[in-house]
Amino acid sequence: MQEVDQDPLISSDFADLPGAKMQEADQDALITIDYGDLPDDLSEFLNDDYLMASDGLFGDLWFSCEELNDTSDAAVPVELPCPGSHQQRQKDKLIRKRDNRRKRQRVSRSQRCTDENTPSRPKRNRLAGKPQTKEAQDEPAVTQGTDERLEPSPAQTAGVTTTPPRILHLHPSFQFITIPDAPGYQVVQTLRLSPPVIRIPLPNTAATPTYIFVPATSPPCKRQVQPLSPVDGAVAPVQMSSSPPGSLSDTASKAMCPPSTSPLSPSNDTSPCKESPLPQSPTVLDIPQVVKDYIQEIKAHMIQTCQDMEEGLSMNSNYVNMKVCQRDILRSGKNTNKCLDKELVIMGDTDRQTSLLGQSQIFEGSNGNKSKRYILLFGNAGMGKTTLIRKLCLDWSRDCIPQFDFVFLLDGKAVTLTKPTFSLQTLLLNLSSFAPSCMDPEAVYAQILAAPKRVLIIFDGFDELRHYENLLQTQEKDLITALQKDSKAQTYTVRQLYSAILQRVLLPGCTLLLSTRPRGTASQLLRRADSFLEVCGFTPTDVETYLSQYFTDPALRTSALDYLKNCSYLHLLCWNPALCRLVCLVLEQSRSLEVLPKTLTGLCHQVLRLKMEKDRGSTQSEAEDQTQTSLQSEEETQTQISSNNQKKRGHKNTQTKSQAQAPSRTRTRAPRARKATQQEEEENEVDALEMNSAEREVDRTEEKELLSQLSSLAWEGVKANSSVLSTARTLSAKLKAFGLRTRLFLSHPLRTRLDISSGDRVGEGRQDKDEMGGGEKGDRKEDRERTDFGNLDDSNNHILLWANPFLQSYLAGVHLSLSRTVSDRTFLQTLPFQSGPKGRRRPQGEELELTQRFAVGLLFHDRTELRRLHSYTETSFRDMLGSKQALVAKHLEGLSYGDLSPAQVLEACHYVYEASFTHGNGSRGSGSTRLVAHLAANLPEVLTFHGVPLNPPDVFTVQNVLERGGTEGRSFCLDLEDSGIQVSGLRALVGLNNINTYRACIADVITLWEQLEQNGEEGLLQGAVSKFKIHPLKATQVCHVEHLAKLVNIHMHKRLSDSGSQSDSILAEGVPAVKELHKLEFELGPEKGPLGLPKLWELLPGLHNLQHLDLENSKLGDEGADKLTDALASLCSLEVLNLSQNCIGDHGVKKLAITLRDLPNLHCLSLYSNVISDEGAESLAAVLPHMASLTDLDVKYNKLTDVGAQSLGASLRNCQKIKTLRMWNQCIPYGVFERLQQQDSRILWH
Repeated sequence: MQEVDQDPLISSDFADLPGAKMQEADQDALITIDYGDLPDDLSEFLNDDYLMASDGLFGDLWFSCEELNDTSDAAVPVELPCPGSHQQRQKDKLIRKRDNRRKRQRVSRSQRCTDENTPSRPKRNRLAGKPQTKEAQDEPAVTQGTDERLEPSPAQTAGVTTTPPRILHLHPSFQFITIPDAPGYQVVQTLRLSPPVIRIPLPNTAATPTYIFVPATSPPCKRQVQPLSPVDGAVAPVQMSSSPPGSLSDTASKAMCPPSTSPLSPSNDTSPCKESPLPQSPTVLDIPQVVKDYIQEIKAHMIQTCQDMEEGLSMNSNYVNMKVCQRDILRSGKNTNKCLDKELVIMGDTDRQTSLLGQSQIFEGSNGNKSKRYILLFGNAGMGKTTLIRKLCLDWSRDCIPQFDFVFLLDGKAVTLTKPTFSLQTLLLNLSSFAPSCMDPEAVYAQILAAPKRVLIIFDGFDELRHYENLLQTQEKDLITALQKDSKAQTYTVRQLYSAILQRVLLPGCTLLLSTRPRGTASQLLRRADSFLEVCGFTPTDVETYLSQYFTDPALRTSALDYLKNCSYLHLLCWNPALCRLVCLVLEQSRSLEVLPKTLTGLCHQVLRLKMEKDRGSTQSEAEDQTQTSLQSEEETQTQISSNNQKKRGHKNTQTKSQAQAPSRTRTRAPRARKATQQEEEENEVDALEMNSAEREVDRTEEKELLSQLSSLAWEGVKANSSVLSTARTLSAKLKAFGLRTRLFLSHPLRTRLDISSGDRVGEGRQDKDEMGGGEKGDRKEDRERTDFGNLDDSNNHILLWANPFLQSYLAGVHLSLSRTVSDRTFLQTLPFQSGPKGRRRPQGEELELTQRFAVGLLFHDRTELRRLHSYTETSFRDMLGSKQALVAKHLEGLSYGDLSPAQVLEACHYVYEASFTHGNGSRGSGSTRLVAHLAANLPEVLTFHGVPLNPPDVFTVQNVLERGGTEGRSFCLDLEDSGIQVSGLRALVGLNNINTYRACIADVITLWEQLEQNGEEGLLQGAVSKFKIHPLKATQVCHVEHLAKLVNIHMHKRLSDSGSQSDSILAEGVPAVKELHKLEFELGPEKGPLGLPKLWELLPGLHNLQHLDLENSKLGDEGADKLTDALASLCSLEVLNLSQNCIGDHGVKKLAITLRDLPNLHCLSLYSNVISDEGAESLAAVLPHMASLTDLDVKYNKLTDVGAQSLGASLRNCQKIKTLRMWNQCIPYGVFERLQQQDSRILWH
C-alpha cells in the first residue's frame, strides 16, 4: 500500500480490513469520519452471485474492458457497506433477486438494447442469468470523454441512510487508497486496465473523498516514501507501486513509482551462489516499479524455461559445473587475416587449472581492472557453450549476477528473418529468447536506454567466426545515422540490428557475450574483444559425476562406470559433454563389454541404430494398438452378425414341419463348422504373419530411403558449415517427422510475432503471453515446441536444424562412403591432404574433418552393420565398397608424412585409427591394420605437435600409432610444447618404451614428476626425468620464465619437494634438462619483458652451462643491465650475448664492461640500437683488449660521435681476435667513419 497525502479535514481508518492495507496520512485530531463497520473476512462474499449482481462495480469495467475504447475516465459510484445484521442481508438479497426476475419479465431485450442511457450488459452476465440489482440500475451511466467528478445527487445522498445497507464484497488482494475529491487532485488512468482502478465515493462526507482499489503489492515494499502534495492542476502522485505492468500510462507510471529495494528472487530468499562472493552492484538511478515488476517476470520465466538441458535432462539434476578458463592472444603484427585458433596462446594443463574462472567471475576485471565489456566464449562442437549460457541466465534469474538489470539472449538463427520490420525495442523485448511478454515496453525500453551498462546481451547460435565477421563489417553511414536517431522505428532487419549492437552503434555501454567455435578468421573480433574465455570440457571426475546423475539406478550406474573404465577410448571421448551424452545412451543399452564401440564411428553408428530401433518400436506399438482395436471391433461385429443369423435360423427351424430331423442336421453341421472356423483362424494367422513380415520389410526399405535423404542433407550442411537445414521448407512431411521422432532434427521456434504493448487489451495480452510461453501453463511452451513435431505447418515460425553436430557429420560420412551418387573421383577429392607440399592448404571446418574421419571409418566397418544404411544389392554394394577402400588405402599410403604439418599428421592418425578399429579389434589379420603399420613406419623420427591442441582422444590415437611403431622397431622424439596436453596424456606418451626424448610444458612435467613420486613409481619417474629436454628454450610468455625458474630451483636443490625422498637418488646429479640447456631466448617483448625479468635474474645463476643468451628488445635499461651484471658472473660458458634494443646507456655499459672482461668464452656481443654515447664507448674500449675470445662486436645505431668511434677504433688495434666491429650511426661524420675503415678493414657499416 502506498502513502498518499490527504486533505487535513479528512481521515480514514481501514487498518483492520483483512487482506488490504490502509494509507497512512496526517489526520486532524478534531475531525473523524465513521465509515461504518466492515466484516472481518470479505473473501467469503466474493462469489458469482455478488459479482453478477454488482454490474455497476464489476460488470462493464472489470470483465469487459473492450467496451471502454472511447472512455477517458471510468468512475462508478457504489454504496459503501453499512452496519446491519446477517439475517437482514440475506433477506435483502432474496428481495433483490425476486424484483430482478420480475423486472426482467417486464422489460424486453430490444428495449434494453435500444436504451441509450442504459449501459450495455456484458455478454457473460447475460449468459450467467444473474439479475441486476435495483441499486445498480439506479446508478448513472458512465460518461465518455469527460473528466468531471461523479458526485452523488441529494436524492442519492439521502438514499444512503434510507436504503437497506449493502455490503461490498472484495477479495483480500485489494488495497484502499483515499484521495479527496478536490479540484487540486486528478486521477490519471489509462483506457484499458488489468485489473481496473475503481473509484467509489465515501458516504457521510461533505468533501466526498474516493476509494481507489488496486491489487496488493507482491512482494510488499518495506519502505515507502511519502510524496509531496501536488499543486493545482498537477497529476496526483498516487503511489500505486503494486499496479501490474502496462496498467498505467508511461507518464503516470514513471511519476507514481517510488524508489524501493529490489525484491528477492521468486525462487530463493537468499542467493544460491556459493562459489565466490557476489560482486557489488554499481549505484544506479532508481528503477520504476513497473520495470522492476517486468524484471521479476523475466527472472521467474527464466527459472522455469532454462531448467531443461535436453531430452530427459535438467539443470537441477544433471548439470555438471562447466570449467571456463581465461585465454590470451598473441596480438602479433598487423596481419589482417588473423585466425583465432592461431592467435590464441596455448596454455599447459597446470596453468589452465590455475586460470579457471567461476561463473560469477566471467564479467569481472582481473587485478582490479575495469569490468569486461566484450567477451568471446569459444569451444569446439559439443563442449557445452549453450548449456553454460543457459546456466548464466539461470544464475542471473537467481540474483547471482547482480551487476545486470537485464539479460537478453539473441539467437544467431534469427538472422534468417529478412523482413525490415524490427526495431531495437522489438528485438530485445520480443525476439530474445527466454523473455516473457512485456505489458509496458515503453517504460522498459526507456530504462534500458537510460542504463545500458547494466544490460547484458548474449549472442548464441553462431557456429562460425565468419558469421560475426560479416556482421562486423562497416555499415552504410545513412543506416548508422538512422539507427542512432530513431532505434524504435520498425524498419530494420535483424541482421542490421545485430550488426549495430556488435559494432557499438546501439547500446554502446552494454556488455556483450559472444559464443562461437575457435576456427576461422576473426580479425574484427580480435581487435574488439577484451576477454577470451574457453570452455574446457569434462575432467575424469566430471565424467563420473555426470554418469552418477544420469543413471539413477545404483546397479546400472555401477556397471556403466565399470564398462566405461575398461573401454579407454570411450572414456576419453567423454571429455566432450555432447559425446558423453551419446556414450551414456550406448551404456544404457549395453549388456556386455564386448559390444561397446571402440571408435567414434562405431559410437555414432550405435547411437543411430538405437534411435532407429526406438522409433521402429514405438511406430510398431502404435500400429499394433490400432490393429488390435480394429480386430476387436471386427470381432464384435462378426459376433453380432453371427448371433443375429443364429436367431434367424432358430426362428426358421421352429416354423418347419419336420421337427424330428432338426436335431440330426444340427449335430452333423456343428463339427464341420468348428473345423472350418479353426482352419480359417490358422489361415488368418499365417496371413497376418506374412503381412507383418511384408510390412516390416516395406518399413525398413522406407527407413533406408529416409536415411539416404538425411545423409544427403547432412552433407550439404557440412559443405556449407551450417547446422541449419536451409531446405527445411521443401522437405517432405514424412522426412520431417522421421527426423524429429529420432531426435536427429531439432525444431527451433522463431519469435516472429510481436507481443502486445500497454495499449492493447488485457485479454489479448494474457493470450499472447500464454502462446509465447509466459503464462502459467505456457512457461515451457518454447522448449516443448522443440520436440513437438506434430505442428510444423507454420514453417515461418520454426526452423529445422541438426540436433547433434557429431550425428550430422556421421550421416554426411554415410553419404560420402555409401552413396552411389558419389563417384570415386568425387570421393577422392573429399579426402584430406589434397595439396602438395608447396601448396597452400585451405583451412577446413571441424564438421568436415569429422565427416572425413567417419567416411574412412565406415568403409572398413562391418558389412552386416552397413546393411542397415543402404538398400543396394549385395554385389553392387560389395563392389562399390571395395573400390572406395582401395582409393583410401592408396591415398594414405602415398602421403609423404615428413612434408605434412603437425595438424595434418594428427588428422592422419585419426583416419587410420577409425579405419583399423571400427570393426574388430584391429588384429594384424585385418586388412585395415595395414594402414596403421604403414603410418608408423613412415612417420618422421622427430614427431612434433608443437602449437597443435591435443585433447584426450587425440592423445589416444597418437599413442596407438606410436605403440605400433614400437613393434616395428621405431623410436621417436616427441615435441609436445604448446599443445595443452593434459598431465594424464603426457604420462601415457612418456611411458612408452620407444620414446627417446620429449619436450612439453615445464610446469606439466614437474606436476607429472610429483605425481609419480607420490605414487611410488620410481621406474617411470627415472625415465620421465632422463628423457625430458628443454634445449633450446624460447620464452614467449611470463609463465615460461616462471616455470623455468621452478625447474632450476629443483636442479639446484636436487629434489622435487621437501618431503620427497625417492627422487633424491634420481636427482642426485641435478636435472639433466637444465644441465643440457645451452640456448635461452627471452622473447617477451617490451610490454611483458619487464614482468619476467625479476624471475630471469633469479634463475640465470643456476644455468652454468648456458652458452647463448638472447635478451633483445626486453627494455632492460641501466637498472636491468646492473642486475644482469650480477647474474653474468655465474655464466662462465656464455658464448653469445644479445642485448640489442634495450635502452642501455653509459652507466649500464660501464657496469657490464667489468663483468664482460671476465667471461672467458664470450665471442659475440651485440649492443645494437641502445643509447650508448662516447662515455660508454670509452668503457668498452678499455675492456676490449682483455676480452680474449671476443670475435664480433655490434654497437650500431647508438649515440656515438666521432670521439667514441675513434676510441673504439684505437682499441681495436690491440684486439687481434676480433673479426668485425659494427658501429655506424648518424652521429658519426661520414669522413671520420670512412677514414676509420681505411685504417682497419674489420670496421663495417652493417
